Amino acid sequence: MTSPTGDLFLGAAVALIAWLYSSVGHAGASGYIALMTLAGFAPERIKPLALLLNILVASIASIQFYRAGHFSWKLFWPIALLASPMAFLGGYWSLPLDWFKALLGLVLAGSALWLLFPIRVDEPTAQPTKPLAIAAGAGLGLLSGLTGTGGGIYLSPLLLWMGWAKTKTASAVSAVFILVNSVSGLAGLASSGRSMPAGWHWLAIFVVIGGSIGATLGSFKLPVRWARILLSIVMCIAAAKLLAW
Repeated sequence: MTSPTGDLFLGAAVALIAWLYSSVGHAGASGYIALMTLAGFAPERIKPLALLLNILVASIASIQFYRAGHFSWKLFWPIALLASPMAFLGGYWSLPLDWFKALLGLVLAGSALWLLFPIRVDEPTAQPTKPLAIAAGAGLGLLSGLTGTGGGIYLSPLLLWMGWAKTKTASAVSAVFILVNSVSGLAGLASSGRSMPAGWHWLAIFVVIGGSIGATLGSFKLPVRWARILLSIVMCIAAAKLLAW
């Protein structure tokens, strides 16, 4: 989009996604990717922009959830141990365009399912073994670097499905995990010689506004169910576009 109206609409949508995701400890990369795909952004612009916007929102969410006392270093460090170097590697690599589109499409489809069927856990029921946590973190780190996501959209369901963390703890750990992976992924991308595309400044302003509101509230105050359904539909359309083309 190049028109002022189109830019404003995209910016407002990005801010809304940042609010929606940051209130549960996520940064919104899958939502940004879906919007940029539907807006006709070239794939080579999507990855660095998504990583940058992730860093901004995840920084805000990490600070807010940490200050609220929800972060668990014991749970975080084994998951993050290999995630950061693998995210750097994923950011450095440049997949063939068809592979990149297919992987992005699958990530968006999975994210759409998470939005439709969120999980909540009041108390953890198990502790992850160190090898399993390290392996899971490494895989999610690589995925985050390759696609421009932070990996949190998959880490949160994993923590909750496995009973490793209650909901707020999962949100806090995911926020920091996303931040670390996004920084590493963007560093890897920069090391490969690719630069940040033009037009990121105004998108950054919108996500900071939306992310600040969402992370501060820490919970949804609007009819979130319908917002989740709408965003899930957008992701499904974007996933279909990526997988079909």
